[in-house]
Amino acid sequence: MKWFDLTGKTALVTGAASGLGQGIAAGLAEAGADVVSASLSTSAETVEQIKAFGRKGAEIIVDLSDHSKLQETFDEALGLTGHIDILVNNAGIIRRAPAKDHSEKDWFDVININLNTVFLLSQIAGRHMTERGSGKIINICSMLSYQGGINVPGYTASKHGVAGLTKAFANEWAESGVQVNGIAPGYMATDNTAPIRADENRKSSITDRIPAGRWGTPDDVKGPAVFLASTASDYLNGHILCVDGGWMAR
Repeated sequence: MKWFDLTGKTALVTGAASGLGQGIAAGLAEAGADVVSASLSTSAETVEQIKAFGRKGAEIIVDLSDHSKLQETFDEALGLTGHIDILVNNAGIIRRAPAKDHSEKDWFDVININLNTVFLLSQIAGRHMTERGSGKIINICSMLSYQGGINVPGYTASKHGVAGLTKAFANEWAESGVQVNGIAPGYMATDNTAPIRADENRKSSITDRIPAGRWGTPDDVKGPAVFLASTASDYLNGHILCVDGGWMAR
């Protein structure tokens, strides 16, 4: 299991206060990593989980849509151990409205946090990692990195963009020992999908298409995240791993 051992590594996970980010942070800590959560709200519960595994944990409460705070956030995370080995770009928002009614504000808000922040924070982390000659960046993509979706044009555009950035950064940084990959979760039972799950017809039609026969949970992304953060994935570059219960294969 040495290939998956993250002992001595430090991870910065955005949006780790709850949901998939919390699951990923806990999974990395269980594998041995120290973890810093950077989220809009408190990550106290996540930090407790991290420390329960005997790892160092810290939270940074920050609005990541304010790009003037990104370098400061990264530098504060560096203070935990003096190095960041893993960056997980998980923070994101979704706004639901038909394309003809999708407001300009909703469009720019979603693109800003889901795509612009990912680019800028990855750029900051990439400078640190390429100088050190190693590092892992994991971008949280989506099934809507491949599909169009319904009533979420801004989210779809942003997640297509994140998939593209994942490949672009991988092309430039692989030679420096930095792997950039993505996870595309399928339909997950989180706050983001609460409106869909509240519609019994929509929920049922989605569940019927998933070969696994169920929606995913934060626990389902722990293993994939550990794999992409570990030496087991050192020759994986620009790949987007679908964690979807078979949705894309259907």
